Amino acid sequence: MTLLLVHTGGTIGMAPGPLGLEPAAGLVEQALTALLPDNVQLLTHIFDPLLDSADLSPSDWNRILDVIDAHPGIPVIVTHGTDTMSFSGAALAQALAGSGRHVVLCGSMVPLGQGGDAEANLALAVRAAQSPDATVELVFSGQRLAAAGLVKHDSRGHDAFRSQPQATLLPPRKRRFDDRRLAILTLSPGLPATVLVAALGGLDAAVLRVFGAGTVMSDPAILAALTDAVAQGKRIRAVSQCEAGGLEPGAYAAGAGLWQAGVENGGPETSEAALIHLWLNP
Repeated sequence: MTLLLVHTGGTIGMAPGPLGLEPAAGLVEQALTALLPDNVQLLTHIFDPLLDSADLSPSDWNRILDVIDAHPGIPVIVTHGTDTMSFSGAALAQALAGSGRHVVLCGSMVPLGQGGDAEANLALAVRAAQSPDATVELVFSGQRLAAAGLVKHDSRGHDAFRSQPQATLLPPRKRRFDDRRLAILTLSPGLPATVLVAALGGLDAAVLRVFGAGTVMSDPAILAALTDAVAQGKRIRAVSQCEAGGLEPGAYAAGAGLWQAGVENGGPETSEAALIHLWLNP
């Protein structure tokens, strides 16, 4: 059996340096090789330079997908920082929907060799990658989590991730990310309409985090900003600011303005999943 490692960077592959933790060449590859059964061969693709996950961009998702496509039929382990793991999880899960590929994302809150969670997470990644699944998942803190709906709910604890149920993924219209200007915007009480107008003016499409099951303030200027943006051909996809539960159009009159403006219903999608949906389904 052959496994493919795509090492992008992140805490799992760092070591102490003069200014703090910094990427350490070879650390992840050596640790993973030591965990492999005798009958498993390892192929590697290492980002150069290694990246903190805060620096990963849609072009890097394309790089990962290109490497995966270049090795058909081989299970893949992607080591990655935790800060944007939810975005990359949604990106790979949606881009690879229907492809039959098995991709295991793995990271840690403490680097390898520091007595933390890295070794256990990497060992679980090896076991998961050898299973006959066709899915994109994250292994973390003893769990195997569907990557399509990841939420990093704890910035410090080892049990840092949850996975929210998502609608069944269908093959996307595109499998790569372009340079359209997309972002996640959040409603807050008292938000000036001018701020929303300015933000939407600089974007091609946006995810809008709304209240609860799908409500929005009744400010006519806010609703006009949404209506005007949609009329200009800008897709706006609404998701809930709540971690779980999703949206329920029609549940509250306070949400009627959203749907009348032409805002899309993201249903149970996380903010990250909704953003990826807009990118891959223009």
